[in-house]
Amino acid sequence: MTLAQKTLETAIAQVGVEEMPRNSNAGPEVEIYLRSVGLAKGYPWCMAFVYWCTQKAALQLGVKNPLKKTGGVLDQYNSSKTLVKKEPQPGDVFIIDFKNGTGHAGIVDKVAGSLIYTIEGNTNDMGGREGYKVARRKREIKSIKGFLRL
Repeated sequence: MTLAQKTLETAIAQVGVEEMPRNSNAGPEVEIYLRSVGLAKGYPWCMAFVYWCTQKAALQLGVKNPLKKTGGVLDQYNSSKTLVKKEPQPGDVFIIDFKNGTGHAGIVDKVAGSLIYTIEGNTNDMGGREGYKVARRKREIKSIKGFLRL
C-alpha cells in the first residue's frame, strides 16, 4: 500500500468527527490533529487534519512523511513545491488559495471529470473552510491551486 492510499484510508476513517462544542475549533479528536502540528485548540485545523492523517499513515508504513509539520495551508503549499502536481489522483492533498492569506486543504478521494470528491477537516455542509467536522465534499478542479502528491 502506498502512502497516498494509506493516508486516504486514514482520512476516510475520520469522517464524522465533529468539534465539541460545534464551531469552537476544539474537541478530543480536533485537538489531536492540532497537536500533531504543534498548535493548541482554537486554531483552524484543515491542514492539521491532513498532516495528522499523513503522519499516522507514514508511521504505519514505516516511511517518512513528506509534508511539512504546519497547520498553515499556504505555508504547506509553498514548502512543498517538489510535490505540486496539476492533475489530481486519489490520495493527493488539494490546496485552495482564497487570495487573502487564507486557504483550505483536504485529501482527494476520487476524480470524476472536472470534479474531485474529497475528505476534509474543518468544513461544513456548504464546503466552507471554517466548519466543524470531517466530511466528504465535491469540488471543481478549477477551484484548486494545486495538488501535493504523497
